[in-house]
Amino acid sequence: MKIGISGVHHVQFTVRPEDEAACRVFYGEVLGLEAFPKPEPLRHRGGVFFRGGNLEIHLSLENESNNESSRRHLCFEVDDIGEAEAALREAGVEIIPDRQPIAEWVRFYVRDPGGNRVEFAQAR
Repeated sequence: MKIGISGVHHVQFTVRPEDEAACRVFYGEVLGLEAFPKPEPLRHRGGVFFRGGNLEIHLSLENESNNESSRRHLCFEVDDIGEAEAALREAGVEIIPDRQPIAEWVRFYVRDPGGNRVEFAQAR
């Protein structure tokens, strides 16, 4: 029996409440994703939902978030890795080089203001 997965709908990241405003800027302005209203029953918790293409990012708040040491991440596939890196550098985002290169992809990482790791990759 197959489950029938057709794609990824969303990824949920958590950040501390004090990092929410900076994350809104990072995902909304720097990455250019569209913020949209959370469902009414979830709004009292804070956080924000973003979408771009066929993917949503659900940013939720946690007081005890320890993202800085985690390897879990979201990967954005981009059309031009050089342009993506230049745009992030221009926005003041620190680029983390790929320390384990693989033949099929050119990639790098960043951390969002809440410490979540985000990968950017382009197929070779």
